[in-house]
Amino acid sequence: MSCVIQVNDVVTRFGERTIHDGVNLCVKEKEIYAILGQSGAGKSVLLKEMIMLLAPYAGSIEVLGRSLHQLGFSEAQALRREWGVLFQFGALYSSMTIAQNIEVQLKEYTKLSKKMREYLVSSKIAMVGLDAHVGSLYPSELSGGMVKRAALARALAMEPKLLFLDEPTSGLDPVGARNFDKLIVELRDMLDITVVMITHDLDTIFNIVDRMAVLADKRVVAQGSLKDVLNASHPFVEAFFKNDYTKEKFSHHFKEV
Repeated sequence: MSCVIQVNDVVTRFGERTIHDGVNLCVKEKEIYAILGQSGAGKSVLLKEMIMLLAPYAGSIEVLGRSLHQLGFSEAQALRREWGVLFQFGALYSSMTIAQNIEVQLKEYTKLSKKMREYLVSSKIAMVGLDAHVGSLYPSELSGGMVKRAALARALAMEPKLLFLDEPTSGLDPVGARNFDKLIVELRDMLDITVVMITHDLDTIFNIVDRMAVLADKRVVAQGSLKDVLNASHPFVEAFFKNDYTKEKFSHHFKEV
């Protein structure tokens, strides 16, 4: 299966500080792919490079067959409509209702009638498991879990092919986090989208992720299925995955390795 996102020898520098030094990874179509790694490894930076908020110092990134550094302005704008992004804290506009937040891209990028926009907004709200009345509320009136779902509805507004999630379960209680994981899988299967997420949530990693890349020492030190990563011998992989707590909680996964 071909890569819908291909990262080739990416080098990222901020001044004299090197964050990535030859990062390579491949995200395949319709999979849930996780990027994880030690603090300061550049996980969020790499995601921002994938969505064109930052540009790498060297190397290349291809998304949906397009090389990001070769795109003109109009081509870049068109490609951005192919993905949705859920930022770590939702990043909803506080002065807008939830419905207005979801409608923003529909108003900006389409010529749909107001009636059709309203229908799509209500369908996205329902799709993420929120009650219809939530559309009339403001972000400050929602719980943390509801904010995540509302931001997810906004990310899905343009019916994207790719969905980028930055720490999607952070700040949620265990039940809320597991319900959000279930929602991500259901949306992937229903919409045939590819999901790329940054996470350090062990339950998410062990239960819904198809493949992953582990960043450490400025590069990818392990990549592939959970089994592939568990077989890697890098010190960060050992510390993150093979501690006593993880082995006890997810013992059945280790028996398969």
